[in-house]
Amino acid sequence: IALIIVGLFLLSVAVASLCYVWKQRKDDEAKIEKFLQDYRALRPARYSYADIKKITHNFDNRLGQGAYGIVYKGTLSNDVHVAIKMLNSWQGNGEDFINEVGIMGKIHHVNIVRLVGYCADGFRRALVYDFLPNDSLEKYISSDKEKSSLGWEKLESIALGIAKGIEYLHQGCEQRILHFDIKPHNILLDLNLIPKVSDFGQAKLCSKDQSAVSMTTARGTIGYIAPEVFSRNFGSVSYKSDVYSFGMLLLGMVGGKKNMDDANQICYPEWIYNQLDGGGEELRIQVVEDGDGVIIRKLAIVGLWCIQWCPNDRPSMKVAVQMLEGDGTSLTMPPNPFASTNYGTTTVSSPFYNQLHVIEE
Repeated sequence: IALIIVGLFLLSVAVASLCYVWKQRKDDEAKIEKFLQDYRALRPARYSYADIKKITHNFDNRLGQGAYGIVYKGTLSNDVHVAIKMLNSWQGNGEDFINEVGIMGKIHHVNIVRLVGYCADGFRRALVYDFLPNDSLEKYISSDKEKSSLGWEKLESIALGIAKGIEYLHQGCEQRILHFDIKPHNILLDLNLIPKVSDFGQAKLCSKDQSAVSMTTARGTIGYIAPEVFSRNFGSVSYKSDVYSFGMLLLGMVGGKKNMDDANQICYPEWIYNQLDGGGEELRIQVVEDGDGVIIRKLAIVGLWCIQWCPNDRPSMKVAVQMLEGDGTSLTMPPNPFASTNYGTTTVSSPFYNQLHVIEE
């Protein structure tokens, strides 16, 4: 009887062990299968030019045109809408295309536009993205009517989403991604007005411990390019160059581009600084709801911190996110980066633009 009991015990242990091993193997197989399914779903697909023509219904729905090509709306076989950017075949040497496909294929973040696929069929090249129905941020901040339709709470949420997207590029990827063209036109809004950073044609990869990157030519859009991208006299080009562009974007959201009278023009970030330096009560921005003034002041102060001339004086995107997530009451004004404090009495411009033409590398 004792031998039978011991035998049954050992048999039950063996059966339990076999069941455990079998379950572990099935779990492992399921995990691998899920990974492969996700990988296939996330990996950009390659389309032929004939596929692109079919998806766009022979290019019958044109969404717009930019410097690098025309954008069309298309529909995939499962009724998913996409935006297809047909790149100019005569422009560039293919570096922008390689950049965008190579970088975008590795990025998966709620605040980064998703690359669905691409076409490289002879001299015809195209990029296939998720279709985002609410256009770009530029549409909303260039018009007071459009801006008021969103409200300042939504604009604050959009600013935070953009900051998180850029922070992911700088810290969340295996290699740091420097965008170099952060501007309202390159921030797209989905159906729920969630912002998506787009257009990685100018982007560069670097290691996270690399403090500076080398560049042979300036890249980006005038008005959003950090001063060190133009001239190394201002410092080294690094991820802080994206921080500067983000700061200019924030100030554009605040609405600082006021038309001064022709005889007395001023750099609009300096105009904002001078208004806030007087206590913030005179910042002449449209306020609709209670609490709007606090949001406007917070966006303005974070923007001014981000556009400090010296890259070392700018916060990282992680710190910028923390500043935007706070209530804004503890934010302090940054040092004045502008040469003049005589707003309203003399013609003033940024010291960067005054010096640029005499700077030699």
